Amino acid sequence: MNRRSLPVGDLFENARNGDRGAIARLLSLIERGGMPAREISRLSFPLAGEGYTVGLTGAPGAGKSTLTSSIISHLRAHDLQVAVLAVDPSSPFTGGAILGDRVRMQDHATDTGVFIRSMASRGHLGGLSLATPEAARLLDAVGHRLILIETVGVGQVEVEIAGKADTTVVVVNPGWGDSVQANKAGLMEIADVFVINKADRNGTDDTRRDLEQMLELGDLAADAWRPPILPVVATEHRGVDALWAAVLQHREFIESSGVLMRRREFRLRDELREIVARRLEQRARELTGDDRWADLQLQVVQRAIDPWTAADEMLKAT
Repeated sequence: MNRRSLPVGDLFENARNGDRGAIARLLSLIERGGMPAREISRLSFPLAGEGYTVGLTGAPGAGKSTLTSSIISHLRAHDLQVAVLAVDPSSPFTGGAILGDRVRMQDHATDTGVFIRSMASRGHLGGLSLATPEAARLLDAVGHRLILIETVGVGQVEVEIAGKADTTVVVVNPGWGDSVQANKAGLMEIADVFVINKADRNGTDDTRRDLEQMLELGDLAADAWRPPILPVVATEHRGVDALWAAVLQHREFIESSGVLMRRREFRLRDELREIVARRLEQRARELTGDDRWADLQLQVVQRAIDPWTAADEMLKAT
């Protein structure tokens, strides 16, 4: 039977048995949202929790895809399987830079120990901020214990997604420029590990010094994790072993200190809150499409009623 006509439950079982095509189909359904996505979430949730997610974010051109590819090579050299979600919020139809990401990772295309999937928001109720954790949860539930989440830039959505990983790697380049912009983007708050990629260029030491100063100005507790700052040349695989060692050290720290459990609990509470908010937004759009709404709008425009009272009147009908 064609995968497109298979019920979600059958697809899920096939995915658990290693059918990569079934996993891809389930991820497409998650991106689109609706009842199939909710069914996938219901099936995945009880089976997830063992996987570990590593987010990679940074400005466009920082070399995140090349770095991700180099990390994959490092992990495969140690016979570790890995799944990759390459997240692009900018293009819901063509995928934008998605094909570029795949070209850069083409060395791993035929490796059965690597699963690479590009994601764009194609209709999910909460966009990628909800679709991405659901996709990671699916990958976890079907057996992927290591998941890399790479975002294309440092906009609000990208930083939010990367910050939901267990360990977040922030990638910068020598002479990265305005540190104020980094603070605005929230990179300092979400970083567990800093990578100075393209560290064979001039300005690496200055960039390291800038980051150190910014960390000094932060309000880190004495027993808190201090993000290491690591030079890497991803195109030559230099420094990637030290980077992955730092990721493992961070994992050990947050597991032993209970931080990982608290982070995951917070993320689930936050996800639940966002789902409720999105459902209410959807309900509001449904409410504002009937004759009663048109009448209340007219009353507000004619100043016969104030907007807050009109909203109260609209909600009384629910």
